[in-house]
Amino acid sequence: MKSTRPRRKMAPATADAGDSGEKLEQLLISSAICNGEDLGPFVRKAFASGRPETLLHHLRHFSRSKESEIEEVCKAHYQDFILAVDDLRSLLSDVDSLKSSLYDSNSRLQSVGGPLLSSLDSFVEAQNVSKNVDYALQSVTLCIKLMELCSRANHHLSNGSFYMALKCLDSIENDFQDKTPSFTLKKMLESKIPEIRSHIERKISKEFGDWLVEIRVVSRNLGQLAIGQASAARQRAEDLRTKQRQAEEQSRLSLRDCVYALEDDEEEEGLGGYENEGYSYGNNSVLGFDLTPLYRAYHIHQTLGLEDRFKQYYFENRKLQLTSDFQVSSMTPFLESHQTFFAQIAGFFIVEDRILRTGGGLISKTEVENLWETAVSKMCSVLEDQFSRMQTANHLLLIKDYVSLLGVTLRRYGYTVGALLDVLSKHRDKYHELLLSDCRKQISEALAADKFEQMLMKKEYEYSMNVLSFQIQTSDIIPAFPYVAPFSSTVPDCCRIVRSFIEDSVSFMSYGEQLDFYNVKKYLDRLLSEVLDGALLKLISSSVHGVSQAMQVAANMAVFERACDFFFRHAAQLSGIPLRMVEKGKRQFPLNKSRDAAEEMLSGMLKTKVDGFMTLIENVNWMTDEPSQGGNEYVNEVLIYLETLVSTAQQILPPQVLKRVLQDVLSHISEKIVDTLLGDLVKRFNVNAIIGLDVDIRLLESFADNLAPLFSEGDANQLKNALAESRQLINLLLSSHPENFLNPVIRERSYNALDYRKVMTISEKLRDPSDRLFGTFGSRGAKQNSKKKSLDALIKRLRDVS
Repeated sequence: MKSTRPRRKMAPATADAGDSGEKLEQLLISSAICNGEDLGPFVRKAFASGRPETLLHHLRHFSRSKESEIEEVCKAHYQDFILAVDDLRSLLSDVDSLKSSLYDSNSRLQSVGGPLLSSLDSFVEAQNVSKNVDYALQSVTLCIKLMELCSRANHHLSNGSFYMALKCLDSIENDFQDKTPSFTLKKMLESKIPEIRSHIERKISKEFGDWLVEIRVVSRNLGQLAIGQASAARQRAEDLRTKQRQAEEQSRLSLRDCVYALEDDEEEEGLGGYENEGYSYGNNSVLGFDLTPLYRAYHIHQTLGLEDRFKQYYFENRKLQLTSDFQVSSMTPFLESHQTFFAQIAGFFIVEDRILRTGGGLISKTEVENLWETAVSKMCSVLEDQFSRMQTANHLLLIKDYVSLLGVTLRRYGYTVGALLDVLSKHRDKYHELLLSDCRKQISEALAADKFEQMLMKKEYEYSMNVLSFQIQTSDIIPAFPYVAPFSSTVPDCCRIVRSFIEDSVSFMSYGEQLDFYNVKKYLDRLLSEVLDGALLKLISSSVHGVSQAMQVAANMAVFERACDFFFRHAAQLSGIPLRMVEKGKRQFPLNKSRDAAEEMLSGMLKTKVDGFMTLIENVNWMTDEPSQGGNEYVNEVLIYLETLVSTAQQILPPQVLKRVLQDVLSHISEKIVDTLLGDLVKRFNVNAIIGLDVDIRLLESFADNLAPLFSEGDANQLKNALAESRQLINLLLSSHPENFLNPVIRERSYNALDYRKVMTISEKLRDPSDRLFGTFGSRGAKQNSKKKSLDALIKRLRDVS
């Protein structure tokens, strides 16, 4: 077919010389149609101007112009169309022959394929029957397996094997539910499988709930057992330390033939130790500590896909249990319930430690630490509250000991117990105040019961209990029995109270904080210097009557001095301090006030007694013609009394105490003699009277010399020095050159105890019967004149000084 070149679309020319505006519009419409542009603007313009007929006229004119153009095109392609029709007519005959051939072939095919089609239909039908039979067999086999699994699941359910039952359900659900040919059976599985899982969850949750109830009782028993084992271990350590202290003491005393044996006690296995944990799923038959229900429930919930929910459920329930354990009953005294309270908490965290290590992530370390921090905070609060209410030291010590055992127990499981120990340390001062108050009362009762009589011990065990146990013996030789001790019964009674105080103090500061001997010593010093010393001072000032009682108290004080050494050694031993370190420093006697008061009271009573005998000095003839040869009456009476006193006192008082008392008494006698010469009783005296006083003083000095076997030579000299004032005064009055008193060197050497004012007053009283100085000396007038001159010179010089 001949193709024609497309012509350019041009607007038709019009010969019409009409209105130029209409022509222009017609030309624009024709151009827009030829170019395929939108005619909308022309339409709107036509209707807007109210001239749609003009638009229709232009469109019709354009249509007519295109018809002529179409006609021209048809004319141009007419010949090609004719040729095409001729070609089609030639093909029509070929098509008829082909149709006839196809008809013949189809007839032959139908005649041949008929039997084959019949055979094929039979084959297809047989094949379908075979497939149906195979499908039926598969379905029956599947159903049999399904029924077996269902039966097995029911069997596991009835036996409580929930995990195996869940495994059967998972197998049914994954392998058979979608493949089950029976719609009814499939619906049954879809409804029953969730029901069975819910049933298993309820059953296992009930078992877990029962375990939660049971584990509270188990935790309490477990905590008590664990703390009991810690207490037993502590006691073994105490026994070992006691043996070590005994060995140290024997070594210190250089005792031989000592047998030392090292005992090797098998350490008990820790309750929560990491070794030898022979249990399955946390089972511990020895302790009655079974975690099987918990781990079974956890495993089942893991299988059910509810692991996180069970973890949260477990943590919340255990947290509620712990909160419940914090409740302190107001109906029961805390002293009676504190062991149960702390044992319950200890058991709780022992169980949690085991679950943390063996639970497979059931509870995390952070959660356990949070629970422990909550528990520590609550326990500290309870302790603060209860300690603030307690007014008995023993109660506070019992609770402190149990809390320290709780700390030792839980520290083995990795829990930090520093806050608990800080609370105990915080109340150390209050405990010791209560303890001091208790001891003050006990000591007051012990002193009030004292009869101021020497203690009689009939048996050796009494001696050991009252003397050796406090190391207050003066000799290592066991005395014969019955034995009369130099002290009264109040001494061992007070020693027992002090020893108990030391042991209680060390016990409180042990196992909770760093045991410091100096803290123990601080409180021991307070007990001795404040409590015991104060009670003894009160006893001395109010209850001691008579020399015998005063002597007994003074003897007791000497024994207390030895006992104080024992107290400090005992405190050091209990504190683990070597004795050599304690014995290095020289300690001041903490009971020195009461000791001085006792000796002062005894001396005062003796002075009063002596003053009674010294009144006989009024009977002395101060202007006698002949000097007394055997001593004046007063001094003989005093010596008889002093000798009787010494014979009694040396059985009770230690030599040093007796020496101090006698020294004070002799000094008092010396002062009385000087005061008599100085006083108004003696207006004047002669040399014979002074010679008589010289004899009296010699008798007193002889008495002091006779006590030399009781004291050392230095102590005996100190007794004689107590008479220094009267001795030096008599020596001065009997001296040939009294003015030597004015010589500083001689005065310091021979008259250092004299007061020059007393010397002046007494010297003025020295006369003889004929008013001659230094008495009557017979034919030695010249010598008398020289003594008189010397004495007059002394008196004059002393007057000038005064």
